[in-house]
Amino acid sequence: MKKILIVASFAFFAISSMTAQSKAKNNATAEVQVNIDLNKINDDKLMVTVTPTKVSENEITFNIPKTVPGTYSTDNYGKYIENLKAYDAKGNALEVAKLDDNTWRISKAKKLSKVTYWVNDTYDQETQGGLGGKDVFSPAGTNIDPNCFMINTHGFVGYFSDKKEVPYTLNISHSGELFGATALVDTDASNTTDTFKASRYAELVDHPIMYTKPDYTTFKVEDMDIIISVYSPNGKFKAADITPNMEKMMKAQKKFLGPINNTKKYAVLIYLSDVQKNDAKGFGALEHTTSTTVVMPEMMPAEQMDEQLKDIVSHEFFHIVTPLGIHANEIHYFDFNAPKMSKHLWMYEGVTEYFANLFQVNQGLITEDQFFDRMSDKIRTASTMNDTMPFTQMSANVLEQPYKDQYLNVYQKGALIGMCVDMIIREESNGQRGILDLMQKLNNEYGIKKPFNDEELFAKIVSLTYPKVGEFFKTYVEGPTPIPYDQFFKRMGVTSAKTKVPGNPFYKAQAPYITVNPQTKEIVVIPGIELPDFYPNLGIKPGDIITTVNGKAYNLDNIYDMIMESQNWKEDDAIAIKIKRDGKEQELKGKVKLPYEEMEGYKSTDDSKKTLRDAWLKG
Repeated sequence: MKKILIVASFAFFAISSMTAQSKAKNNATAEVQVNIDLNKINDDKLMVTVTPTKVSENEITFNIPKTVPGTYSTDNYGKYIENLKAYDAKGNALEVAKLDDNTWRISKAKKLSKVTYWVNDTYDQETQGGLGGKDVFSPAGTNIDPNCFMINTHGFVGYFSDKKEVPYTLNISHSGELFGATALVDTDASNTTDTFKASRYAELVDHPIMYTKPDYTTFKVEDMDIIISVYSPNGKFKAADITPNMEKMMKAQKKFLGPINNTKKYAVLIYLSDVQKNDAKGFGALEHTTSTTVVMPEMMPAEQMDEQLKDIVSHEFFHIVTPLGIHANEIHYFDFNAPKMSKHLWMYEGVTEYFANLFQVNQGLITEDQFFDRMSDKIRTASTMNDTMPFTQMSANVLEQPYKDQYLNVYQKGALIGMCVDMIIREESNGQRGILDLMQKLNNEYGIKKPFNDEELFAKIVSLTYPKVGEFFKTYVEGPTPIPYDQFFKRMGVTSAKTKVPGNPFYKAQAPYITVNPQTKEIVVIPGIELPDFYPNLGIKPGDIITTVNGKAYNLDNIYDMIMESQNWKEDDAIAIKIKRDGKEQELKGKVKLPYEEMEGYKSTDDSKKTLRDAWLKG
């Protein structure tokens, strides 16, 4: 990103240096100033000081976001704000009334000089990490710790009712041992003070910052600067470990995207949680227009970490297409405390998720069959949700019941909607065009600074594609009709077929093959159930106690480690398991035999459609 300069345009030249100096002085103060000192932690809280621009009303409100873009949930960040006070220029307190969790009314506001308050973090208060209950989703949360500050700015910085569109300057003081990784540009040369400028409040809170002891890498993807910063509390992972796969993936993504280029800098902030402590528990990522915050368990095996990050970060990176480059007024002018949601989550999240899978087969990172398996899995998952709820209706009302319970379908059916639109465009254009071509045209039509009207998008898409795309939207996206996926796959010469999917040797679906003795913490193979070949192949019997796997000891305290590690096992891998049977310990050696489950999937069967299919998957 280029440094943001705050300037004013005039229809005339200044007639004297005094006038010019006066204007410059006025412009210099025409911004909201925010100050945070990371050196001064008080009872796990930080103080924030906000200095407003000149106030002309007798009363104003100060607000902390109720919700933020990308979360699609009501989180009430004001719950984490304490002891908010307002002062005049002489330091006298002004009357403040708290109206709700996120809103404070300030009286005699014309005298207002500053607002101060303390911010509590969210990570050490989590019970489920936003996966249920009332927690904030961890990647959208905050952390206050001398070793790592996760500054999701919407959790620290509020806005005045009339000042969301004025420039903001954020000043952060910190130890010289810490580095603030962000897509923002630090305009302060000091190594203990950072100054970040934003043209308006929405821009400021769209840029998270993670302060840690420096562990980051940088590289370029064409003309885009990428920074990857990692916080690993126990030092298990380093940025240098994670970067090679990230660099390979992001270069493939940029090659896939072609001319779409909405940002010059992109930051990936990876926070690895120590699940043995009061720490973040919601794993995943939150997109921002030029960055993403990722939270994952530090105990995850390295190979699985790479795979998870590939899928998660690739999804978030594709958000530079939408909503960064293509978005509705509801997003561009987002109301953080009374949000009106756009009806096009099928595009913001669905097409983004589709691209995160399509680019991998397009660039040779996964096979055609693996891509079909992924889409099959999405069809299965989507079928468990309300398949007759119009997707646009769900999207526009996603903060309310019963629609909010269907939100996760944006990553399932939303991606499948994108796939079907892609198939229609490919078929109608004889393979010459697809949904990526559509997104490029929409990006050229709108772009970062030009939002579209929510009700006009479908008509615009039809004008850029074909009438059949409009018919699809009317029937399957705005209407209640479930999508007949087999019919769409058949257009590409792909038909349904039985496929074998490898499972986990320790559980099937939600049914485990192992349990734990709560008194001894020992891991026990459950007796009285049918076990998969993995167990008799190694000579493991029901009731046996598993003590070590491949030389590592396991019990209740680290059983999650064992299950996560097993995700990396391949058929016929060598394995050694120590067990206790009838009080005697013995070691069993052999090869891994994974359980397989036969499931409905898809295969390429019609070679007459091979050219069209190749254009879809490889074009």
